[in-house]
Amino acid sequence: MSLSPLPSSLRYKRAIALSSALLLLISHSVIAKLQLPAIFGSHMVLQQAHDLPVWGWADPGEEVTVTLADVSRQATADSAGKWMVRLPQMDTQAEGQMLTISSSSGERFSFEDVLIGEVWICSGQSNMQWPVINSNNADEESANATYPEIRYFEVKKEFSFEPQSDLRGEWVICNPHTVRQFSAVGYFFGRHLHKELNRPIGLIGTNWGGTVAEAWTSAEALDAKLPEFSDKIAKLPEVKANQASEVAAYQAALQDLKDGLNKLYELEADLDAASAWASLELNDSAWERIMIPTKWEDAGYEDLDGIVWLRKTVMIPESWIGRDLVLRPGTIDEVDVTWFNGQQVGARGNIKEKIVKYWNQARDYRVPAELVQAGPNVIAIRVIDATGPGGLRGDDNKPLYLAPEDANETERIALSGEWHIKPEYVLAQKPKNPVTPNRPTILYNQMIAPLIPYAVRGVIWYQGESNSSRPEQYRTLLPTLINDWRSRWNQDDFNFLIVQVANYKKRESLPVESNWAELREAQAMAAAQHPQNGLAVTIDIGEAHDIHPRNKQDVGKRLALAAEAIAYDRDLSYSGPVFTQMEVQGHQAILHFDHSDGGLISKTAEIGGFAIRDADSDFVWADAVIEGGNIRLSAQGVKHPVAVRYAWANNPEAPIYNKAGLPMVPFRTDAPVARPGR
Repeated sequence: MSLSPLPSSLRYKRAIALSSALLLLISHSVIAKLQLPAIFGSHMVLQQAHDLPVWGWADPGEEVTVTLADVSRQATADSAGKWMVRLPQMDTQAEGQMLTISSSSGERFSFEDVLIGEVWICSGQSNMQWPVINSNNADEESANATYPEIRYFEVKKEFSFEPQSDLRGEWVICNPHTVRQFSAVGYFFGRHLHKELNRPIGLIGTNWGGTVAEAWTSAEALDAKLPEFSDKIAKLPEVKANQASEVAAYQAALQDLKDGLNKLYELEADLDAASAWASLELNDSAWERIMIPTKWEDAGYEDLDGIVWLRKTVMIPESWIGRDLVLRPGTIDEVDVTWFNGQQVGARGNIKEKIVKYWNQARDYRVPAELVQAGPNVIAIRVIDATGPGGLRGDDNKPLYLAPEDANETERIALSGEWHIKPEYVLAQKPKNPVTPNRPTILYNQMIAPLIPYAVRGVIWYQGESNSSRPEQYRTLLPTLINDWRSRWNQDDFNFLIVQVANYKKRESLPVESNWAELREAQAMAAAQHPQNGLAVTIDIGEAHDIHPRNKQDVGKRLALAAEAIAYDRDLSYSGPVFTQMEVQGHQAILHFDHSDGGLISKTAEIGGFAIRDADSDFVWADAVIEGGNIRLSAQGVKHPVAVRYAWANNPEAPIYNKAGLPMVPFRTDAPVARPGR
């Protein structure tokens, strides 16, 4: 009888298991000394009211004693050199204790200032990574952050092609200096719990901007639930083998880019030479044309970074002579210097100095009267963009124009339309880093697996933007990740709280389909699958032009409210209204909700955000009336409603709250309905 070969993903996992065991023997038994993972250290926080695993490595057969306060437990290192003890449950302790680990050979570790409190993992992508220093009111928040009972452990950003037993990082005490680099969501979450529970708080930040959920999930879980990732997992050894040569090519390309940036910096500073491009006498008739407003990548200039000129000739009437003008070319991405008739009238940002915060801000420049002449006048804008999209992007529903300062709208000259465009200097494209964290399993292997089984109360999770193009898959992927972590920690009280991604991008004037809305639905559905899951809605605190909203305070607070109710069984309002049922009465739809908590309110006089349709029509905006804890909808032409949606767009109107001030969870009735909450 012949045996069938193992599937490629299983062959890979068996090989990895064998190699990992060998590495463990080499790294922890041959060295012949007592070792502990980095998660154990001075100033750490251990989980109160929970068995406390403490583990490490020593010589096989070595006896290890672990003592915390006056409690001791012993273990013997196994044949692989691994040992573990479980300290018994302990009550909250805000005074620092000593944790000692000693071996029968006389080696010893002593960790001081160990607190007993609440421990939470803070994981996800850039919005979880986002530091306090870049959030709203950063200076004030930092100055007031003297909380010695809040501790933060930031896991070093590294990945591995096979599961690891240790990682890098250290515990830090919260103070006005250290807090600036804490995860902002994590800090505001932890601060709220610290004040409400009066317990020490330990936060473990393990996050990486721009990463996909499958990178944070184990190979076994993906293989079982999402076999579409199995081939990628099976190829990881090949990727690892080829990485050295790819990294060398990448580094060479990076050097080319660095040389190009240095040239760009020189040109950026040479405004005398640049002024020739802004001259009235310059003949730009042979330049290419572009319709403004737009990102130039959307106009056929793909992958264009560097210095680009945009010029437009406008005809000014005699009546404008002697009057100062307002020049409003809209949002310019990233840096600009703007000339009028050959004279500089404004500038924002500097690429060399990394002053690029104006990329999504509209420009508003003054043109002095002495530069204004009747007949043709030239506006010349030097746009410098070193990464991402560039150009005169415009503003949502705001006109671009030139006009006298004292003019009314009828005197404006519109600046939208055709401009002339020509690159001055084209920057080499940033090469794609072959050392990417966006491969299945590799962040789980390095940044999650080594933390298990450190006792925690649960996880706060802010991720999804990088999976927004695959919302249907995310319905399976996120629950797979959650169940994977929950089973590996093997804790009955393992809580998982999800931040629903915020509103983002341009607001649509009509009801539309939306991947972002479907991703939010997937997150809400995942939250509804287990009583110890929760959802923090942020549909009202995003920013249209920035995927990283600065208001992390409300995100942390809403997560903390969910933690209070779900993890700590407190009786309070922790969720916004959650759709439960639709009934149809003639041409009207009546919506019912949980978590209305005193009744529904709208923060706008005219209630927007609801769309409705019947069997013979597309979705149209609905007229909404609040009736206590219910909402009645109707719309002209809709005779018998069959489906309703709320806040169903990338950046929707979302005016409905309960009286606790928490926003309604976006929903649709024409698909599987998420009902998070208990």
